[in-house]
Parts: sequence; C-alpha cells; structure tokens
Amino acid sequence: MSPSRVAASRLAQQGSDVLVPAGGQRTQTKSGPVILADETKNPAMEKLELVRKWSLNTYKCTRQIISEKLGRGSRTVDLELEAQIDILRDNKKKYENILRLAQTLSTQLFQMVHTQRQLGDAFADLSLKSLELHEEFGYNADTQKLLAKNGETLLGAINFFIASVNTLVNKTIEDTLLTVKQYESARIEYDAYRTDLEELNLGPRDANTLPKIEQSQHLFQAHKEKYDKMRNDVSIKLKFLEENKVKVLHNQLVLFHNAIAAYFAGNQKQLEQTLKQFHIKLKTPGVDAPSWLEEQ
Repeated sequence: MSPSRVAASRLAQQGSDVLVPAGGQRTQTKSGPVILADETKNPAMEKLELVRKWSLNTYKCTRQIISEKLGRGSRTVDLELEAQIDILRDNKKKYENILRLAQTLSTQLFQMVHTQRQLGDAFADLSLKSLELHEEFGYNADTQKLLAKNGETLLGAINFFIASVNTLVNKTIEDTLLTVKQYESARIEYDAYRTDLEELNLGPRDANTLPKIEQSQHLFQAHKEKYDKMRNDVSIKLKFLEENKVKVLHNQLVLFHNAIAAYFAGNQKQLEQTLKQFHIKLKTPGVDAPSWLEEQ
C-alpha cells in the first residue's frame, strides 16, 4: 500500500472514533480510542429506589398487622418481655394519676397558704386598731402567719415530689417506651419477612424461585438481627429503669410522708429538717407568688 493510502486510512479511522462520557451520551471526537466511562449515580433513580423499598416494606408490615388482627397470621412473642412491658404501661398510667392528684393538692395548698397569709395580715392590722381586742387579734395573726410559713415549707416539699415524679414518668419511662415502640416495629418487620420466606419455601424450587428464596433469606436474616438487637435493648432499659424507679420513688415517698406528717402534727422543726434531709432549698415560698395585681 502506498504511503498516501495509509495516511488516508488512518485519517478515516480517527474520524470514526467515539468517546462515551459519564452521562452515557456519545460525542464525536477527532482522535483517540473508544473510552467507556462508568455512569454516575442518578439522584432521581436513587430516590425512586428508596421509595420503592419503603413502599414494599410498608406493604409487608401492613399485611402482617392485618393478618395478625384477623387471626390468620402468626406473631413472635417473648412472654416474659411482653409481661414486663404491660406492667410498665400500667404503672405509667397509675403514676400519671398520682402526679395529677399531687398537682391538684399543690394548687389547693397554695391557695390556702395565700389566704392564710392575707388573713394573718388582716388580724395584725385589726390588733393595732382595736385596743380592746388587741391580744385576741394578735394571737390569731401569729397563728395564721405560722400556718402560712409551714404551708410554704410543705409546698416546697410537694413541688419537689412533683418535679421528681414528673421526670420519672415523662422522661425516663417515656424514653423506655420509645425503645419499646421501636422494638415492636422491628418485631412486625421480622414476622413479615419470616412469613414471606416460609411461603417461598413451601413453593417449588427451580431456576426462577431460587434467587427469590436466597434474597428473601438475606432480608429475613437482616431483620432477625435487628429484632434481636432491639429485644436486647428493651431488656436492658427495663432493668435499669426498674432500679432507677425504686430508688427515686423510695426517696420521694419518704419525703412526701415525713413532710405531710410533720405539717399536720404542727412540728415546724421536723418539717424544716425534712427539707434539709433531701437538700431542698426554698428560694421562693412555694410556687411563684401572685403578682400585686392578683392580690388587689
């Protein structure tokens, strides 16, 4: 072949080369070999795939829930753990009731202390203006002021009791119940994928079904591990919660009893000693005092 024909052949070959970029589109180039680049991940396709997996998972879980309610499906039950969870939920309702009653008592006691304080001021004013009843009004003024002072001390103890029980109920127990909800969701997912695997294993085994069975087995194992982890987390939290609950309620019930007993026995010294024992400082008497507008 002549040199001119070789050169022409090379030019023709270079003119026909193409480059495939990351986006998958072809662009004509003047020279260079054919390059096949990896396609970049499409964000829209990734989101679509996530939605597809979420929808499939939701469908399986919904089917499992309906099947259980209709009595057609089986569910995994840890009898000991389920019993502990039921007791926790029942106790939470009872503690919430105690909390509401204690808050009502605090409100009523605050109103009584406020009235006693006003009554003591009224008696004191009359003792200065009624010379013939000076002593009688004075005794009553001192009594009402003492009752108001002891009431404020008792109010501090009751409010401390309320704050501690509120933390236990609405933070500590609620945090444990949140973990319980996650455990229950994991249990439903586990049973849903377990049911799928069981149904596939009951069917024929051929070239079409074996890949599905293998994939189902993989998903089942993943959800089983998640379920086992959540069950262990719940067991640990229930154990620590029980220990913390006993400690907290023991201290608070002793405080509540001693403060109430000392107040109604008229033992001011014992009442103040009870607050010192539990390191309660009364920065302000009772709850927030009413403004001067409310006193008018």
